[in-house]
Amino acid sequence: MIKKAGIENSEEIANLAIQMWTETTVQELIEEFTDLISKEDAQLLLKYDQNTPVGFAQCQLRYDYVEGTETSPVGYLEGIFIAEEYRHKGYAKELLSECEKWAKEKGCTEFASDCETDNDSSFNFHMALGFEEANRIICFTKKL
Repeated sequence: MIKKAGIENSEEIANLAIQMWTETTVQELIEEFTDLISKEDAQLLLKYDQNTPVGFAQCQLRYDYVEGTETSPVGYLEGIFIAEEYRHKGYAKELLSECEKWAKEKGCTEFASDCETDNDSSFNFHMALGFEEANRIICFTKKL
């Protein structure tokens, strides 16, 4: 079962997301997801196996330029995660499909995503589910 997340699900999503976004805290994620859930241009979805939350997807509308796209807004997969013991069952594909459906309902004709250049499993996931690589970049920062 896939369900649109409500504020009451922020902690469930955060407990899944911390396994992917380890540089933050569960509390910071709870706050971020609680804020996003109330926005019209964001969608958080939870995937359950029986009554156990096993994965989530975060998608949003991006109005700024998205590499490789020609329209605005663009549906954007900000994050997707399935707990390791539940992978390879098609759950991520189901979540992505719901994100794409949501983006179409919001008037989008394009959907995009990204991953780090060294994240082979994410790259393979995107390629297997019909994404095309648009570009590779290296970002720089400098302290002033």
